[in-house]
Amino acid sequence: MEQENIFLFVPNLIGYSRILFAFISFYFMPTCPLLASLFYLLSGFLDAFDGHAARLLNQGTQFGAMLDMLTDRCATMCLLVNLSMLYPQCTMLFQLSMTIDVASHWIHLHSSMMKGSSSHKTIDLSGNLLLRLYYTSRWDSCRPDYSGVCSG
Repeated sequence: MEQENIFLFVPNLIGYSRILFAFISFYFMPTCPLLASLFYLLSGFLDAFDGHAARLLNQGTQFGAMLDMLTDRCATMCLLVNLSMLYPQCTMLFQLSMTIDVASHWIHLHSSMMKGSSSHKTIDLSGNLLLRLYYTSRWDSCRPDYSGVCSG
């Protein structure tokens, strides 16, 4: 039986385009904020579709889940670094935000694995209210992720 190439699954292709748009955004951030914002928002807008495509096409993979999470974390950090350059008086706040973002996602992912969950999005409904709302909301495109964009 021939094995499918998961790297070419539609949700992963969407993820690669998110990375490309994010890099374009970061390139233009110091010189052309309007163009940078456009590409950053486009990258964030596509974030709403990769998970839906994975479920719709039955192409969900661990690689895709990690690609999505790492793209989110890296995009957030790069944005905050650029904001630190624009607003040096707020650098400590931006650094704290980066630390909380990465640490909280790592802790949640690690604790999910330790509990034997098949996904970090599998939430015990009797557990933490904020996590339950974040991961079970059908308004995936409007949750407070790095883009801050509602597309639904």
